[in-house]
Amino acid sequence: MRLIKGRATIMARAARECSKRMQQSVIEVNHLYKAYQTAAGDFPVLKDVNLQVLAGDYVAIMGPSGSGKSTFMNILGCLDMPTAGSYVLDGYAVATMAADQVAKVRNQTIGFVFQGFNLLARASLLDNVALPLVYAGVSKEARHARASLLLEKVGLSKHMHSHPNQISGGQQQRVAIARALVNQPRLILADEPTGNLDSTTSEEIMAIFDGLNQEGITIVLVTHETDIAEHAKRQVRFLDGRIVQDTGAVASTVIGHDHV
Repeated sequence: MRLIKGRATIMARAARECSKRMQQSVIEVNHLYKAYQTAAGDFPVLKDVNLQVLAGDYVAIMGPSGSGKSTFMNILGCLDMPTAGSYVLDGYAVATMAADQVAKVRNQTIGFVFQGFNLLARASLLDNVALPLVYAGVSKEARHARASLLLEKVGLSKHMHSHPNQISGGQQQRVAIARALVNQPRLILADEPTGNLDSTTSEEIMAIFDGLNQEGITIVLVTHETDIAEHAKRQVRFLDGRIVQDTGAVASTVIGHDHV
């Protein structure tokens, strides 16, 4: 009886910790402003953007070309820095960190998936997936073990020694997803992940994202396609550098004021 109660206590504690972790913010953006310098002066791209993404959330970012969504994704991925405002990634205030610290947190926290796959043509699928682990200092044996498991997860274990030009576009995106997962990130950022794929293959790729989110991975993706955005739990729409619609936010946080 004591053993049963002990197990129940451990399970309850684990459930509480899991629930607590799922309520933590992976992304906190406050009063974000981004401008590029031109001959005519500052050209604002993002204007007073506020966004919170909790662990386990699934967010689709939409908006027309020039709306600021791509710049915003670059900032979320620590590939660009805001002109003003704050960005906290998984508890880290990005603006206060040195470049090497930012790179380390990015590598540990974020998995990237791109429209163009960005695979190394001369490397096998196994080595493509394992590549981020090279920068993390993981041994070759451990890298290949983890990469092979992920290729199996996305249905490509039979092709692990093939090269990107020997598989289809949909399969290449599966490899890219496996690579994004290899560091066991809390967050996946996907920029138009179905942009180069037909409708059937797009749905197959989105089914993988849906499954990953069900496993607890936070996903933020950019898309122009409404049917793709509908896979997400939450849609955020940009227009002229502002968030004008957020199906997961209270009204007071959706539209900010001009940056001063």
